[in-house]
This record gives sequence, structure tokens and C-alpha cells, in this order.
Amino acid sequence: MQKLIECVPNFSEGRDMNIINQITAEIEKVEGVKLVDVDPGKATNRTVVTMVGEPEKVLEAAFNATRKAKELIDMKKHTGAHPRFGATDVCPLVPVANITMEEVVELAHRLAKRFGEELNIPVFCYEFAATSPERRNLANCRSGEYEALPQRIITEQWRPDFGPNQWSEQVAKSGATAVSARNFLVAVNFNLNTTSTRRANSVAFDVREKGRPMREGDPITGKIVKDEKGNPVMVPGTLKHTKAIGWFIEEYAVAQVSMNMTNIIETPLHIAFDEVCNKAQMRGLSVTGTELVGVIPLSAMLDAGRHYLRLQQRSTGVSDSELIKIAVKSMGLDELYPFEPKKKIVEYILEEGKKKQLIDLNLTDFVHETASESPAPGGGSISAYMGAMGAALGTMVANLSSHKRGWDSRWEEFSDWAEKGKHYHDQLLKMVDEDTNAFNKIMEAFDFPKKTDEEKMARTQAIQEATLYATQVPLKVMHLCYESMEVMKAMAEFGNPNSVTDAGVGALAAMAGVRGAMLNVRINASGLNDKELADRLLSEAKNIENRAAFVEKEVLSVVESKL
Repeated sequence: MQKLIECVPNFSEGRDMNIINQITAEIEKVEGVKLVDVDPGKATNRTVVTMVGEPEKVLEAAFNATRKAKELIDMKKHTGAHPRFGATDVCPLVPVANITMEEVVELAHRLAKRFGEELNIPVFCYEFAATSPERRNLANCRSGEYEALPQRIITEQWRPDFGPNQWSEQVAKSGATAVSARNFLVAVNFNLNTTSTRRANSVAFDVREKGRPMREGDPITGKIVKDEKGNPVMVPGTLKHTKAIGWFIEEYAVAQVSMNMTNIIETPLHIAFDEVCNKAQMRGLSVTGTELVGVIPLSAMLDAGRHYLRLQQRSTGVSDSELIKIAVKSMGLDELYPFEPKKKIVEYILEEGKKKQLIDLNLTDFVHETASESPAPGGGSISAYMGAMGAALGTMVANLSSHKRGWDSRWEEFSDWAEKGKHYHDQLLKMVDEDTNAFNKIMEAFDFPKKTDEEKMARTQAIQEATLYATQVPLKVMHLCYESMEVMKAMAEFGNPNSVTDAGVGALAAMAGVRGAMLNVRINASGLNDKELADRLLSEAKNIENRAAFVEKEVLSVVESKL
């Protein structure tokens, strides 16, 4: 399986697009790396760049971009609202798929070493790549920002992990770079109906994990309380895994709470939004919208959509596109400029440029493709599609029931059923293409060379492995179709009575999916040399078919009784 990592370098230039374009061009030159997002900020004078790809390719792109940034950016002349200490200020690496954090830490150290040795840039490693506990926090590494570097890097305590520890003209121009391995970070700005940076900061201190210094007496002007070591005693904020400050953005003429979220599993975006809204309201302010900087995983948007639908007491078993739309409108993600899912959601970005799948076709084109001379899609794909349509009908009845006037107290009950139905039709849609992929694997195996005995053995093994997979795929379709019928049965029994026939048609479609997939199991199992395994698979399939037929009969009986 392909390993993927994300890299999110922040360059200290947000105003000169000529410089920004030259830096990002270095990334685009590397084959196997996708430039996902380029987000320049004039007030911060900083550009956040996001790229995704295979680890070695990403390291090469990050190195080339950093080399170009060193050439074009002079830190002696840099100013901006965001904390910074280098031309390439930070360069975090993030695991995306099929790679561990330990592997990413090793990659981060390799990249940091190249920055130090080949580019002569002082490098500090932070987060999971940190070489000591006090360097784990980026704020500690960057304390005092660029202006403090000449004094800091010559000390033993803050000697760079890689690169020079002496101040020179070259270092003065490039500044330092912080390299990390970290979890997926979401950078977000919450827009306030104020121009006051001080008030935005107050809200930021209310919510950020670090909080604010404790004071004696007056919470604003009172003397800061310090511990025995002379450090300020902090009153923690309400949101774990967040860092936040307040600032004023001139181009939008609003103050914002700018937040980095380092663990969106434990502190999701929608929870942060709600909490900032709450704290802002307590201070007489309002959150008018949200600006997402960079990209976000699909799951975070879907979770947010479900959260706000639950608050409305509406069914959450709706399409992903509807969930995203609810999330965008609820958090005002489109206030400053349009929110484009294909450019902001990681999974959608990675799909760009991929070969079109069967389920991407419209209904007319799907029918025409099925009718063409090509042997795929065939009966297996059609069986999965019939099952998906059956599950979709069950989901529809659940959603209609959840929204039925007079049934408001039962919205959550039907929402749960709609969620189940959505799971089944989403999985069955995936199986439409997977069945075709399984058929193609068999065809590819038959094309293996067969001149020598070794080649013949390898070909036979490949054919058997592909045949087994081509048997397991329709068997999974059978399971999904049968299991989805519990939704249709429930909806026929106690769903919206006006839609009882829809539940019945859903059961018929699911049963057609079961029987169609059963034919594919039988024909593919006949090609297995391991007859004992083939018999087990056929027995399992027959059992599913019998149970599904029983449920179909139950559903149709209920439908008939209500007609």
C-alpha cells in the first residue's frame, strides 16, 4: 500500500506573488507530489503551503522550496503579524496514509539535517521530532522570534539541532527553520464583529489551552502571580490541543481569533467554533464566520455537519455533500470567500486527476457503459448498484420519517436508521467499482507470461488469487445487501406510512442484489482449485440468500397489510 505524508511549510512572504510563485514552482516540478493549497496572507506576510505525496518525493520538494525561499527572502527586512524566525519558518511533516509517526519522525530528522548541512540554516526540531522535552513546543523554539536568534543560537540551551550555531550574514538573511513530525493540524481564524485586537486576544486567551496569566485582584490590571521559579501561573483555557492569539486583518477589516488545532479528534472544529462563539458572546462580541487556512480532513467536516443537524433535531443520515453544506453554513466558512470542498478537503483534493470510476457516471452513461461491448461493468457491479439503490430507498424513508410533522419526538430514532442506511448504500457504491476491479485482476493474471515452468507456476498462483478475490467481492455484496434489509424492514413496520411501498421496493432491490451477487459467487468459485474453500464460500453465500429471502417475505407481508 502506498505511503503518503503531508508537508505544510510556512514561508515568510505573503505579499509578493512573484516570490511565492517561484517557491511553489519548485514543489510542482517534483513528480509524485501534489501541491494542495497555497494560502498567502498580506497582514501576516506569510504563506502557508500544503503538499501531499510519497515520503521521499515530499522531502525533495520541501528541500527545493526551502532552498528557493532562502534565495529570495531576506529576513532582515521582514515584518508581519504572525510570529516568525525564518524564511522557511516551519516545515512540519504529517502522516496521512500507511505510515507511522515513528517513520515520519525519522523523515523529519533527515530533512532537518539536509537543511542544516546543505543550506546552512539553523534548524530546531519540535513536536514529535523534538530532541528534548522543552523543544517539543514550537513557541519555546521560536521564543523572541527572529530578533532573538543572534543571542539564542550561540547558547548551549538553544543550540540548533542541525546547522550553524553562529550568527553570520548568511544566517541573518535566512533566519532559522523549525522542522517537525506532528498530527494533522487545522489552522483556522474565527472572524469577530470588532476591530479590536485586544478584545480578540481576550477571547483567544479564554479558549486556548495555555490560557492566560493569573493576576491578583483585578483580572486585567492586577499583578501577575508567579510560581517559586518566577514563571507566571497560568489559568488554562477551555479548549485542549489549541493555540490561539487575536489579531486585526486589514484586508478584511476584522479582528480574528487565530487558532491552531493540533488534535481535532479530541477537540473537533465544530466544538472550537461553538466555544469561541460562547466566549465572544460573554464579552459582547459575535463570531460572524470562519476562515479555514489550508486544508481539512473530510471526517472533520462530516462530523461538524452531523453536529449542527443534531442541534436542529434533524436526521444525520444524509449525503456527504449535504453534511458539508450544513457545516459550511453553520460555521460561516464562506463568509470571506467561497468554500470549495474540492480545494479544501484533503480526500477530494487527492481524487483530482484520478481515473473516472463507474459511480462517477450519471445514470444514462452508466446504462450505456453497461450495454457496451466491454465485459465490465457486468452482473456483479449491477448487483452492487441494485443493492445500493435498495439501501438508499430505506434511508429515504428514515429521513422522511425523521422530518414528519407530529413525529418530532422520534427524530433521533429515525436519524439512527438513516445513518445505518447511508452506511450500507455508501459501502455498496464502493463495491460497484470493486467488482469491476476484481474482474480486471483475473484478466491481468491470464496475461502473465507462461513460457517457463516458473512463469507457469506464477501465472497459476496469480489466477487463483484473483479468482478468490473475485469470489469474495460478490460475497461481501451479498452480506451488505442482506444486512441493509433490516433498515427496509424497520421502515416498513414503523416508518412513515405514506412511504411504505418505498421500503418494499428497497427490499426487492436488495434481494435482487443478493441473488445477482450469488450468481457471481457461484461462477467464480467454480474456478478455484481449492474445492474445500470453494464449498465453504458457496455454503456461506447460500445461507445469506436464504436469510435474505425470509426478510424479503417479511417486508412484503408488512407492505401488503398497509396497502
